[in-house]
Amino acid sequence: FLILSFVNCSALFVILGAEFIAMILVVVYVGAVAVLFLFVVMMLDINFVKLREGFLQYLPFGGLLGIVLFIELSILFATHKIFKKNDEFSSLPIYSSIGNTNEIGNVLYTKYFYLFQISGLILLVAMIGSIVLTLRDRSGVKKQKIYDQINFDSKKSIIKKKVKIGEGINV
Repeated sequence: FLILSFVNCSALFVILGAEFIAMILVVVYVGAVAVLFLFVVMMLDINFVKLREGFLQYLPFGGLLGIVLFIELSILFATHKIFKKNDEFSSLPIYSSIGNTNEIGNVLYTKYFYLFQISGLILLVAMIGSIVLTLRDRSGVKKQKIYDQINFDSKKSIIKKKVKIGEGINV
């Protein structure tokens, strides 16, 4: 239902004409946050037997809450005063021939080009700084030595030995 809620908000943004915000909402929240949330939930060790023990205790309150919600929704859909045309909000948004994504790109790469590049450099410096701050040398940790791997002679990697039957290899 979390993913459905994000997709619903994205559809509302598309209806409003803000397709870039809708796309970013789907990519960031559905793609990243919801997946991480699902991984956390899957890794938890939940005891469902213990959870179901107190279910009947809260059933009357939950049923009452459900009935109140149903009554509110039925009153909402039964009255037509909400759906009357209001002159203040009756105009639809004006769409241009160029989409929002193109307009945002044009503004970012023309008017705010230097600020956009400076923000990218600040993020790059922050990323390099966080890597440098967390990188440390520790003894006893095996590391890859790329120079040794590239210059390794492959002919020396396998040594062929002739083994007599029933004797084995003497190392």
